[in-house]
Amino acid sequence: MPPKTPRAWQRMLSGRRLDLLDPTPVDVEIEDIAHGLAFVARWNGQTAGDFAYSVAEHSLLVEELFGRMYPGQPTKWHLAALLHDAPEYVIGDMISPVKAAVGPGYDDLDKRLTAAIHIRFGLPAAIPVKVKRQIKRADKVSAWMEATQIAGFTEAEANKFFGKVDPALIDGLTIRLRPPVEVRGDFTARHQTLLNAL
Repeated sequence: MPPKTPRAWQRMLSGRRLDLLDPTPVDVEIEDIAHGLAFVARWNGQTAGDFAYSVAEHSLLVEELFGRMYPGQPTKWHLAALLHDAPEYVIGDMISPVKAAVGPGYDDLDKRLTAAIHIRFGLPAAIPVKVKRQIKRADKVSAWMEATQIAGFTEAEANKFFGKVDPALIDGLTIRLRPPVEVRGDFTARHQTLLNAL
């Protein structure tokens, strides 16, 4: 008897069956993304507070920072910023050292999922390099805030790993730790607002 092929798909709460080896846009639902990301902890859960800091909350902050850093960007790039970590609803949030250890297979999986998610919501499969870099810069500012506010880093350590942050850029912003159901609702609502504005 030939060896059994390992299962490479996951059933979502929506009932969709997402094939990780060949994801298709038709199997992507925002409710599944929002639900998954609201329960995925950043920093492997090693953060202060009564709730994990979720990838959904992080994504909302990155989109807001992207808007502050690059005012006047088209709505579609705000949507791309909100969805920048969307594949993690299936594959989880791996910290950078783990990604490095896993190797190119992780990047390939991430790119396949990202392309399916982008196409599902009217974005190009791969966004322009310039926009991707801008979103990454906003992502690093978010990481700096998270590191210093909830992950136990000193400002000097955060500056070393994520770069210095202009205090004016983050004025009025704080890291929020909330129940997953609240974050899920806000993520879904923001997604809908951006879709409506496209």
